[in-house]
Amino acid sequence: MVHSPRAMLMTLPMYDFPEVREATNAWAAAIARAAGVAVSLSRPEDYVAAWRSGDLVFSQTCGYPFTHEFRGRLALVGTPHHAVPGCDGPRYCSFVFAREKRAKAEYRGQVAAVNTPDSMSGMLALKSFFVDVAQDGAFFGRGVLSGGHLRSLALLQRGEADVCAIDAVCVAHARRHQPHLLAGLHELGQTPSVPGLPYVTRDQDVARWQDAVAACCADPALADVRGALMIGGFSRTSAADYDAILALERAVEARGGVNLFP
Repeated sequence: MVHSPRAMLMTLPMYDFPEVREATNAWAAAIARAAGVAVSLSRPEDYVAAWRSGDLVFSQTCGYPFTHEFRGRLALVGTPHHAVPGCDGPRYCSFVFAREKRAKAEYRGQVAAVNTPDSMSGMLALKSFFVDVAQDGAFFGRGVLSGGHLRSLALLQRGEADVCAIDAVCVAHARRHQPHLLAGLHELGQTPSVPGLPYVTRDQDVARWQDAVAACCADPALADVRGALMIGGFSRTSAADYDAILALERAVEARGGVNLFP
């Protein structure tokens, strides 16, 4: 049965790279079909505004907005698994890259590229990596906002920033589709692992979306789509699982924090 009683909104903005757009379209269509909902994927320029919309039936957010601005406002569907280095089931980490290889403390005064100020993988992960060498929050000379993980790598390549933290899934996409963004950069290490980017909804019937994603992850006809998106499974995680992000933030602040934008 197909449900279409009102205006509905479906978005998947977080890993919607041009090279996998066809696969993203197919993945969204399959999930909607499995959920019995007549909705097409939208790509609004302001993807955060879409998360605020009462018409939202399915999307994917970053874990930091989910645990902060949207805590209690978006219902958790679950967490996809990504079959790439740095991911383990529903958990993932970031990789820290730099233009020059130095001891960690020697990045003091350098320029940090950050995708967005509310990013788990690009902001909080970067803070967690350098907090042990910061002093009373002071460390980087300044931070620059790039607007996206791959744009952060581009800033390093152009010499406009020195260091950044990149979501493991974005790193895998860069290695596959845009390896020039990583050429010559130094991988300094990995950040702590936390639950990955959650699928969310404002639909009261969360179970139908959980069942739909689980079915799509098991559907052999979607193997090529999952391969293009590097999706290897799905967990029906709980909101409590994402408290790991809040715990990491508290741990960073307890050690004095790291000011990315002095």
